[in-house]
Amino acid sequence: MTHAKGKIKKIFAALNKATTMIHEQAITLKQLRALAAIVAGGNLSLAASRLNVTVPAVSTQLRNLEANLGEPLLERGPDGKTLLTAIGREVLAAAEQIDAILSSCIQKVSAISAGHEGLVFLGAVSTAKYFAPHLIAQLRRQVPRIKIEFRIGNREEIISALKSRRIELAIMGRPPREPEVDTDLLGDHPHVLIAPPKHPLVGRHDISSSDLLTNAFLVREKGSGTRALMERLFDRIGVGSDYESIEFGSNETIKQAVMAGLGIAVISAHTVQAELMGGRLAMLSFPGFPIIRQWFLVRRRDTPMTPSAKRVRDVILALKGSFLPGALSRSG
Repeated sequence: MTHAKGKIKKIFAALNKATTMIHEQAITLKQLRALAAIVAGGNLSLAASRLNVTVPAVSTQLRNLEANLGEPLLERGPDGKTLLTAIGREVLAAAEQIDAILSSCIQKVSAISAGHEGLVFLGAVSTAKYFAPHLIAQLRRQVPRIKIEFRIGNREEIISALKSRRIELAIMGRPPREPEVDTDLLGDHPHVLIAPPKHPLVGRHDISSSDLLTNAFLVREKGSGTRALMERLFDRIGVGSDYESIEFGSNETIKQAVMAGLGIAVISAHTVQAELMGGRLAMLSFPGFPIIRQWFLVRRRDTPMTPSAKRVRDVILALKGSFLPGALSRSG
């Protein structure tokens, strides 16, 4: 008999514990907002008016909230006014925090949807590093709430990043065949033929192909757009002829090598403006130079742009190439 009574006590204790457990997953925003409205209004009627629902609906939400928490949240004060219990005050504070966080979240979602906030992955071929900082600075001023992840590489690396969707937008010269892309023209990209200032061909206007081929050509690595341009020059002037070429991994190294007298090079005019103006390098007058290519902003055709990427694209296009270094004269 004693054993049975002990078992019954345990059952009742377990039931009592179960009825006072907090059912946090059952708590809803409607329940929390009902509590906040009752406190703000002072009674159920005004709370119902604030929430644009019926009085029984507010009462039901409050009862459900108290049931889920296992504790009363309101009590009558000595003057008959409705007051928060100690637990009620904690719950109301949490409700206000949740409402503030949710409101902030909605504002951010709205900003992202409108293209005012977000993250954009922008890539560029290595030659663009001579003007990319100016472009990024302008983007930061005009769309300060959009974070720009900027990546730079040679042509093959940027095309690979487009293929794998590691970047959304890319600045480059000749657009790739794969992946299929949509393009926007940004502006001219002149390429010039450079030599040391005291090179015997400097100042001449009758330079022949054989004159050029007596020099070593300093070239970029395979995969570079400038290397491809140089190879097309070789195809034009060097058919059936031998010529010497020396490969370097960057435009900066090529500039230094030309200044040191190691050879001549085809290079982006954007990369050598300071050296040309300072007399440390000189342009050669050879038919077809400067070669005027273009800069493009490209994006995958099969991938819709995010609102933030579209916003960045629109800002870049609105700049109308003002971030590009001034083009050199076509006359050389």
